[in-house]
Amino acid sequence: MSAGAPMNAGAPMNAEADTPVVIAGGSLVGLATALFLGRHGVPSMVVERNEGLSPHPRARGVNARAMELFRWAGIEDELRAMPSAKALAGNSGIIAAESLAGRELGALKEGYHRDTGADDDDAGWLGATGWCLCHQHEVEPLLREHAARHGADLRFGTELTGFDQDADGVTVRLRDPAGAERSVRAGYLVGADGAGSLVRRLLGIGMDGPGALAHFLNVQFKADLTGPLRGRRFVMCYTISGSSRSGLLPVNNADEWLLHVPYEPDRAAEFTPEHCADLVRTAAGVDGLDVEVESVASWESAGRVARSFAAGRVLLAGDAAHVMPPTGAYGSNTGVQEAHNLAWKLAAVLRGQAGPGLLDTYEQERRPVAEATVEQAVLRSKDRPRIAGGPSPAPDPRIQPDPVVTFGQVYRSAAVEPDGAVGDPLWEPEPTGRPGTRAPHVIVKRDGRLASTLDLYGDGFVLLAGPDGAACADAVRRAADRSGVAVETAVIGRDVHRVAVDLCGAHGLTAAGAVLVRPDGFVAWRSAGPPAEGDGVDGLFERLLCRSAPAAVADRVAG
Repeated sequence: MSAGAPMNAGAPMNAEADTPVVIAGGSLVGLATALFLGRHGVPSMVVERNEGLSPHPRARGVNARAMELFRWAGIEDELRAMPSAKALAGNSGIIAAESLAGRELGALKEGYHRDTGADDDDAGWLGATGWCLCHQHEVEPLLREHAARHGADLRFGTELTGFDQDADGVTVRLRDPAGAERSVRAGYLVGADGAGSLVRRLLGIGMDGPGALAHFLNVQFKADLTGPLRGRRFVMCYTISGSSRSGLLPVNNADEWLLHVPYEPDRAAEFTPEHCADLVRTAAGVDGLDVEVESVASWESAGRVARSFAAGRVLLAGDAAHVMPPTGAYGSNTGVQEAHNLAWKLAAVLRGQAGPGLLDTYEQERRPVAEATVEQAVLRSKDRPRIAGGPSPAPDPRIQPDPVVTFGQVYRSAAVEPDGAVGDPLWEPEPTGRPGTRAPHVIVKRDGRLASTLDLYGDGFVLLAGPDGAACADAVRRAADRSGVAVETAVIGRDVHRVAVDLCGAHGLTAAGAVLVRPDGFVAWRSAGPPAEGDGVDGLFERLLCRSAPAAVADRVAG
């Protein structure tokens, strides 16, 4: 069968397969996928054609939602202890100046923008944790270490050359560092192999969107800029001097930096180390500055979304599925959320717990979010010139506030039970507990300690019931037992206790109601009060797990 041919994507994996899942791409999203799968008890094989991880800092904004997922995966504290994360912990704000040493021209203070440090104050009610400014070359080794601890087989220096899929799995062709070729049999293949994804191209999946917006060079350099920095702790400083435009990003607020420089690809040869050092001196505003250029990497700022996120047993995530400008820091964070959404669904299907349609809901839920997020990143990119001040029109009214884009996605799929409240908008400004939205974060007391309600979720289905919700909880438990699905129940007033916010009100419940939360922390079903006779609770898990009849849950994942 050809790579993109349709087939029964939900059949349990052949027990003779070499691995349940092959992940093409060993960068941030591929490694996050391996870690999240491992947390659900699913081993995987990661194949990456490069011999090791990139030493270039690249992306460095891990937003509050991605940090919630890394919190569940058990790596939040270690991530915040990384050198760049500690160095940049107090940085916030985006400014524009003639040069680092020169006159400031303005700052990003639009209503839609939320500084990285704001999650600890006026925006803190939205999430269980806040931003972390940690460079990708430090995040990835941590993900690699923990993915390996959770059963991932990491094959760096191994290139995917092709694949074929059939009704029982995917045969992936690989070439090892010595040039020897072999085939690996897997249940599923995840293409997380970047913007130029070979997996996507072999599937014949095109991309739509505005396309290329600009081309940049990332200049990684060392130079002592503590003098012109003058004690400031910004996230980024746009420098504008005559025809020169660039962006300075601190790595350690002292002598390690990145410079974003626009360039034309056909003139790349002009950007020698000496020329790049001169560009650094111009941006710093310091003639004769001692500059050591460590590396230079090119990248394209673009907006594109794959026309499909899946074909049979092959699924796309991260830059393989979409690319977007870095404004808003949505790119890699969107990919991490895709990895999380996909991991629990793959685990459920591989165990025989879910039917074939559950993996269809990955595209149904995540592609509209990716498409809308790309639009938000592009709109923000076009709005950046306003930072330099001067007369300019108001921001595009289509720009959504940062917290809404970070937390407010609304899913519509067969894995969400509609309750009549889901309307047309993709974004929900505030968490309300309705199906298809991320469960609300509320500070509660649990086991005598303060915690977030989000800490209840992640490993399986959880029913959060009101203090008088016994009838509701019993109905869901009976449905779960008939379906062979494990459901943990947390009762408000017994297992979790109110601190300041009314827990029932925050979830749209009466005291007799309940919400059912999926393993990814999204609300799957809600009953504001006791379920009425014949309201469909009996077949709830058959619908949510996209199966027509109960399936035996495997004791362990084959392979």
